[in-house]
Amino acid sequence: MNARPTTGPLGEVTCVRAEAFVVSDPSGDILRGGDHGVYVRDTRFLDRLEVVVDGQHPRPLTGANTSSSSASFHAHVPVPGAGADPTLVVDRRRVVDGCLHEEIHLRNHGRGDVEVEGGLRLGSDLAYIFDVRHDRTLDPVPAQDRDDGVVFIRADGVDRATVTVDPAPHRRDDDTLYVDCRVPAGERTRVCLEVTATDVYGTVRPSRSCVAPTALAGAPASPPRRPAWSVHCSDHRFTRLVERSVEDLDALRMVDPDAPEDSFCAAGSPWYLTLFGRDSLWTAFMSLPFDPALAHGTLRTLARRQGTRHDLGTEEAPGKILHEIRRGSLTHRGDLPPNYYGTIDATPLFVVLAHEAWRWGLGDDRLRPLLPHVEAALAWLRRDGDADGDGFLEYHKLQARGLDNQGWKDSHDGVQFADGSLASPPIALAEVQAYAYDAARRGAELLRHFARPGASGWDRWADDLAARFQDAFWVEDMHGRYPAIALDGEKRAVDGPASNMGHLLASGLVDDAEAPLIAAQLGHERLDSGWGLRTLASDAVGFNPLGYHTGSVWPHDTAIAVWGLAVRHQHEVATALLRGLVQVAPGFAARLPELFGGFARDEAPAPVPYPAACRPQAWSAAGALLLLRACLGVHADVPGGRVRLDPLWPPPFRTLEVTDLPIGDTRLRVRVDRDHGIDAEVTDSDLTLEVSDVGH
Repeated sequence: MNARPTTGPLGEVTCVRAEAFVVSDPSGDILRGGDHGVYVRDTRFLDRLEVVVDGQHPRPLTGANTSSSSASFHAHVPVPGAGADPTLVVDRRRVVDGCLHEEIHLRNHGRGDVEVEGGLRLGSDLAYIFDVRHDRTLDPVPAQDRDDGVVFIRADGVDRATVTVDPAPHRRDDDTLYVDCRVPAGERTRVCLEVTATDVYGTVRPSRSCVAPTALAGAPASPPRRPAWSVHCSDHRFTRLVERSVEDLDALRMVDPDAPEDSFCAAGSPWYLTLFGRDSLWTAFMSLPFDPALAHGTLRTLARRQGTRHDLGTEEAPGKILHEIRRGSLTHRGDLPPNYYGTIDATPLFVVLAHEAWRWGLGDDRLRPLLPHVEAALAWLRRDGDADGDGFLEYHKLQARGLDNQGWKDSHDGVQFADGSLASPPIALAEVQAYAYDAARRGAELLRHFARPGASGWDRWADDLAARFQDAFWVEDMHGRYPAIALDGEKRAVDGPASNMGHLLASGLVDDAEAPLIAAQLGHERLDSGWGLRTLASDAVGFNPLGYHTGSVWPHDTAIAVWGLAVRHQHEVATALLRGLVQVAPGFAARLPELFGGFARDEAPAPVPYPAACRPQAWSAAGALLLLRACLGVHADVPGGRVRLDPLWPPPFRTLEVTDLPIGDTRLRVRVDRDHGIDAEVTDSDLTLEVSDVGH
């Protein structure tokens, strides 16, 4: 047996579709001892799947994704007397759709027949996802024989992984199933396997069958949804980034088990392949207008799970939007309760998305059923969001299993002073005040439009919040004035210069004199790494370029800042940050990860990956769509009968064109050309198109 070391994250191949995903070595093998595996609903059903031929691993040639949910791997097996040219080639074609379907083809390009014994080394630990993340080693589950394969069954009999092989194996030796293969000269033979997962919710099977003949060409059984719109950019890196992001968002799309007509995006693979309030809402917001159905499905899915009572164990409260849901038979082994509400920002973001979707043409008839949930979310802002009555939204965990920090920087050290000391709760985050301000303004507009009471009260509330924020949050250092990341429990401004300030711009919480001050901070080299925004400035004591929230770069965070800078006409800094993400994308094969290292370009000539980052990750993928929206500067107001274009100028690219962009019942075509200005039209619509005078 020849051993092969486990590879790092850049060498892994991930296939994901809805609740199932597979992480493997570039050879296609799932190697025991790391995060490799076949996962369904937060359980790892296989932690080992290796192909051997006559007891040896084939020698890898290449391996890569063919789509977000499929991959192809090629290797060869040395044949005595065949010379230097590979003649016995092993092709593996993998599809994740429901669970795992894989075909292994042995192709004989030699002149003589070949007879070999193929082997599949299998193993399962039936580990919970957080057992894997925290490197907990579990005992292997013993295999039990079946006529056509093996099954791994947990002692309680609930979880089981069934591996079916065709042709049926003729023997099993410990952890290996053996299949005799005769490959005539110039021909091929096939071995097919499928993995079926059974848990407390039932059995999940791959959509393909090992028994029925199939021509597997590397595409998913359920082909990716093709958007009606298209993008063409003179910089092919940006075009590919957008296209790959759309593919990944489709792969991460899940349906509400209580209402299959509604879909949302899971947060990311491998650790967060589930419903997250904040992540799913931001993903849907960023995807507008490119995928309007996603916003409606996300809102309805979260509305069904909106809090209705106070529960210290889960941190639920009336009107509150949940943080995350976990599924599977072992949710008790997780860090948090299966249904957990410990988030401070999902509730105002729910209101923001509802209003934004309405502005993009969701329609009164579809928004009206959501209004009680919008009103309940607004009520939570005043009643439970402001725990100590100081007029700011703040958080502190209510039970031992809860999160210490409950904004998007939710690691224990995610909120810190410039001297490295950590903020103590209750903590009022800067960006959360911006979300709350935005929610109040947008909520007031919805209440007025639907003739519901309370609109003027929410406008006054927003005005008061803006005044309080200006008095309490602004600090200054040698680089100028900027908003603190938070107020701590003693109402001190937490002065660690952080990327969070970029989230304030689009909300309107800061005024026209303050927006350039924020832009100057975001554009300074202590925050702008050249590849994107660092989460914490490089001159802060606690800075770590590979710290989860203390110096790394999160693409979604940078995209939000670019969007806000574009809205506030801080075009130079917006363009610089946008170009940084576009330039870094090829280093990740156009699949921007959850985060990566915040090293400067002179420190690292190529992007440095974060070892445990999710790839694909929903809001990183959706961030590419928000960058596209920022380039075009497209703002819709379907209820008001208009669409406004206010693109970045000068444009980041020589040419950028989007066609058939949906806006309500109409379509928009827009071309931004550095030399010839803006050309745009809406088709078959009463909407008025307003174009800024830049470029004319």
